[in-house]
Formats: sequence, structure tokens, C-alpha cells
Amino acid sequence: MNMRESLLSAIDSLRANKLRAVLTMLGVIIGVTAVIALLSIGNGVRSSINSEISAIGTNLIMISTNTRNSDGYATLSLSDVGALSDPLRAPDVEQIAASVQTSAAVTAGSNSARPSIMGVTANYFMINNLDEFEAGDGLTQTDIDTRARVAVLGLGLAGDLFPDSYPVGQVVKIAGTSYEVVGVLTASGGGFSNTDDSLYVPISTAQNRLSNSRTRSGERAVSSIIATSASAERNTAALEQIAEVLRQEHHIVYADDDDFSLISQTDLLDTFNQITGMLTAFLGAIAGISLVVGGIGIMNIMLVSVTERTREIGIRKAVGALRRDILTQFLIESIVLSLTGGLIGIFLGWLISWGAGNLIGLSAPLDVMTVLMAVGFAVGVGIVFGLYPAWRAAGLRPIEALRYE
Repeated sequence: MNMRESLLSAIDSLRANKLRAVLTMLGVIIGVTAVIALLSIGNGVRSSINSEISAIGTNLIMISTNTRNSDGYATLSLSDVGALSDPLRAPDVEQIAASVQTSAAVTAGSNSARPSIMGVTANYFMINNLDEFEAGDGLTQTDIDTRARVAVLGLGLAGDLFPDSYPVGQVVKIAGTSYEVVGVLTASGGGFSNTDDSLYVPISTAQNRLSNSRTRSGERAVSSIIATSASAERNTAALEQIAEVLRQEHHIVYADDDDFSLISQTDLLDTFNQITGMLTAFLGAIAGISLVVGGIGIMNIMLVSVTERTREIGIRKAVGALRRDILTQFLIESIVLSLTGGLIGIFLGWLISWGAGNLIGLSAPLDVMTVLMAVGFAVGVGIVFGLYPAWRAAGLRPIEALRYE
């Protein structure tokens, strides 16, 4: 019996017991569906995170206070910004921006909110790719130098405070003091760079009117500093230069720990990729348990099929069928069962991931490697769990099989 005849015989056998075949495939269908859906959604989450971080910029370096080594004091100030801006001390650092973060009640007429308030330098918007405005413009260096009482609103906050009017040129009160609205940012779309509910004022204004935080030496503190390297390839050199400059500025001796922390966007991207990769693999492995259960179901049914068809096996052997012919036939039946279940599972998994992606606004692509892996798993389950029943069928002695009732 050739391979084609074995395949046709296997299909005829399964068609003769349709309901049993469907119920047998159910475990494989559920397993493959779960694997496909989880891997596709996991890949979509990873892609979304990558695009969010990449949109901010892969050459960004974030500097913040290391609270564990600062005795509760803020450690960063505008003097650090000046030192890091010196091209002789940090040649691989391209731009530097700083921010002070606080919170206060904001009102406009009868409308009020309590947003996150950021005191920022003039180049903060450009460095963070926030230089697109729905209305008006950003902050200028003159605003910083004169401690101007001006504000830029996130689009969501502007809608809350001015639902029926044009915000630019109007006045908001922050902690009871009037500020003129000079700009409204475009919608951020959520994610890591969500600015919709934030308010921005000049950093000098925030330090003098909204924040009392100071460093150990008495300077007005900043919450964080953002630097950009000349390119993503020069991030490592820029990180080393920033660390060296800050250690000098903060008078940190060789053996002491840094009172600041450095995080680059490339490090952040790598960390998120590792986390999402491990989580996706873990969830996929859990879903793979269903495949094992489905494989056990296939083995069980194939053993029943061998018992039911003992006399048929004896007749076929009596008329010349070889051991390998019987082995091949039952093994193909097992593979057809698992492969059919796998293909149905791939379709259902894609359908679920597509529906879930649309529901949460996430692209959940079904890549070729995921499909190939699912098909490989399905075929592997058929071979592994169909091998013993096939071997048992092939090992039956013709005379004993013919006597079986």
C-alpha cells in the first residue's frame, strides 16, 4: 500500500466516525487556538510597546534621582543641566532638557481639574517629540528667562477646562494664580507618552511658584533631566560621559554609589522585549498543555480504533499487507486528526486575536513563524501520540486477529 492509498484509507475511516473524530480533535483545536491567539496578541503588545518607545526616540537618556542613595533629597538641578550641556565635558550628548513635576488645582471659570503639572525647559517639547500643537505654540526661552505665567495644555485637559471655547489666549488659574494659555498639544493617543491630561509651564515659574523641592546644597531641584545622544549607536558613550559629569558635579568619590539613575530608551526597549517575550512564552506554554491533553485523547481513540478493527487488520495482513503498511495507515490517521484540528485551531486563533485586537485597539498580526510552529506542534502531537497505537496495530499476529470477535 502506497502513501496515497494509506491517506485515503485514513480519511475514509475518519469519515465513517465523524462525531468521534470531531470530539477527538477538540483538544487539539482548543490547544492550537489558545497558542495562536496568545502568541498573536503577545506579538501585538510587543509591537505596540516598541512603536511607543521608538516614537519618543531611541537615543533618549532619562536621568532621575536615586532615592536609595540620596537620603530623601532631590539631587538634580539646573546646574547639572548646564554642566551636561558643555560639549567639552559630554561630547556625545546632543541636547538636554529638564522638568519639575508637581500637581495643583486648575480652574477656568466654573470648570476645574487637578492635572499633572510639568515645569519644563523650552526645548522639552522638541526633545520628547511633542512639538505638534492643536492650537497656539509651545514655550519659549523668553518665557523661561522671565518666569512668565503661561501654560500649554494637553488636548484632553483643554477640552475639560474649555469645552465650548477656544483655549489659546484665555486664562487658567493654577493654585489661585492666573496663567495665560499659549498652546494646546495634539492628542497623544495614550501609551507611554500620554500628554492629554497634562499642563506645562516654564520650569523657572514652576520652581518659584509651584514647587519647593531643593537639593542638599539648597539649589532648586528638578524632577528629571532628559538627554539625547548624537545617535542610538553613541548611547553607551553618552551614558558614560553623563555619569562621569554628574559624579564630578555631585562630588561623589570613587567608592560611593551614585545618587542618580540613568535609563536609556534602548535599555528600556530591551527590557520590555524580554518581559513581553517571557510572558508570551509562558502563556503559550500553558496553552500548550491543551495540546498534550488533545494528544492523549487522540491516543485513546486510536487505541479504541485498533481494538475495533482487529479483524480488519488480520484480513489485510492475511492478504499480504506488511507490518509497515499497517503502521503507516494508523499513524497517518492520527496525523490527519491532529493536523485537521490544528488547521481549525489556527483559523479560530486568528479570529480571536483579530477580534481582541480590534476590541482593545491593538494590532495582533499572525506571522508565518507562529503558523508554522502551530502546524509543527499539531503534526508532532499526531506522530507522538499516534505512534504507540499504530505500533500496536502493526504488531498484531494475523491468525489471532482473524480469530478476534
